[in-house]
Amino acid sequence: MKIALAQLNYHIGNFESNTKKITEAIHHAKRQGADLVVFAELSICGYPPRDFLEFNEFVELCDDAAKKIAAECTDIACIIGLPTKNPKIEGKDLYNSAYFIENGEVKASVNKALLPNYDVFDEYRYFEPGNGFNCIEYKGVKIALTICEDLWNINDNPLYVFNPMDVLIQQKPELMINIAASPFDYKHDEDRMKVLSDNSKKYGLPLLYVNQVGSQTEIIFDGGSLAFNAAGELLDELPYFKEALRVYEFKDGKLIGSPIQSATLSDIEAIHQALVLGIKDYFQKSGFTQAVLGLSGGIDSALVCALASEALGPENVTGILMPSKFSSDHSIQDALDLVKNLGCKHEIVPIKEATKVFDRLLKPVFKELPFNVAEENIQARCRAIIVMAFSNKFGYILLNTSNKSECAVGYGTLYGDMAGAISVLGDVYKTQVYELCHHINRNGEIIPKNTMIKPPSAELRPGQKDADSLPDYDTLDSILFQYIERKKSSKAIIAQGFDEALVKQVIALVNRAEFKRYQTPPILRVSPKAFGMGRRMPIVGKYLS
Repeated sequence: MKIALAQLNYHIGNFESNTKKITEAIHHAKRQGADLVVFAELSICGYPPRDFLEFNEFVELCDDAAKKIAAECTDIACIIGLPTKNPKIEGKDLYNSAYFIENGEVKASVNKALLPNYDVFDEYRYFEPGNGFNCIEYKGVKIALTICEDLWNINDNPLYVFNPMDVLIQQKPELMINIAASPFDYKHDEDRMKVLSDNSKKYGLPLLYVNQVGSQTEIIFDGGSLAFNAAGELLDELPYFKEALRVYEFKDGKLIGSPIQSATLSDIEAIHQALVLGIKDYFQKSGFTQAVLGLSGGIDSALVCALASEALGPENVTGILMPSKFSSDHSIQDALDLVKNLGCKHEIVPIKEATKVFDRLLKPVFKELPFNVAEENIQARCRAIIVMAFSNKFGYILLNTSNKSECAVGYGTLYGDMAGAISVLGDVYKTQVYELCHHINRNGEIIPKNTMIKPPSAELRPGQKDADSLPDYDTLDSILFQYIERKKSSKAIIAQGFDEALVKQVIALVNRAEFKRYQTPPILRVSPKAFGMGRRMPIVGKYLS
């Protein structure tokens, strides 16, 4: 039997597009001699559909699409993912299901049992856990079909006392197939591969695993579908961040193929490709084409401009230079050099006169009070007004350029430099920003050298440097990583050798800035713990860690 894995980029709720992709893949697989083609979890509607699932019409449209897809399954079978109605009175209204379709008919339905309810996942909100597990028999082969469960390490999830495979293995299957929607983070690919390999070894069965690819607002799927033999050895690995379809032969109880070494990407290369895909899909799936951003001459805006130019084409990116009386000549030149290197568009709109107007308007109230953060933030908000004016006038979409280090400690201006439709670097620490810039410049200078070597500064007052307000980024990011990603207490972080006063200061800044993060744009998720859906903290809570 020949089995095709179809690693596709779905669009949530776009049934016409998803159905077309799936049916085209069915015919492509059939031309390659496949007997069965396998698609990802919730492939019909896209993942995660979230509260769309609360609309009856949405679920009915999923069913209608499944019928259209079934009609295309002649002389080939397919496995597709979709939500289905729970016929029982008790429990949630829906199951997260997989259909096995053969000769135009749904011959079997499998319901997901282990429903993730952590980080960005919230499946218990919508779905009833499946129970009752049976293998599927097709062309004389008994298949154990699971929905993402093979990615669970039961020992790490005490809520789950069993794996559906523990039931299915008693029915003596010959092959495991796992359909998934496994989001990207730069630490996840190795963990995913190990868990799948361990499952193959544990059950002594070959395993085919299909993931989806593409970005759904903040959540990015990296693909990387996999094939393992019964010894847990990797036989094949589909491309990362790209659509692909590949056919495998299953014969005499084995997947045909020789073990290979994984071609997983380095962390920085993976983050780079994820961010490019995140920008590209955000625009394409939202129906936008043109991006705008403020260009300061600093490293964050330079990196976002480079990523956007790669994702959308430089002709579709406009950088706005908005110098103030504090902007240095070299910052303006650095931004112009970047524009020249990338070939994107730019405009120069100085804000000096605008800030003078606000100074004059507020003088009767501010009187002779000294210059402070109020005047600094007026500059940032003047810039936000200008880039949003370009957005409104020309239909551009504003890209936010704040990095994760800044987001974490509140080093940004609400309704100023924190404005935007999508945050490109909000899950990228400042130290990673430098690594990404070096990676982008690996074949020649794109981001100007001076942008990368000068001390970071918002240039909102004379001689300002980030280091005036923050510890050096190597230290800051290390503390932030322990607190945010690793969820370590202040005591645990101090025990690692960090200065006690500094650790407590940084954690206090993180907690105090929560109100700002509630008002930021969606953040492209590339780490194991991003701000947003995956990290839900109270604004007014007081936590002494």
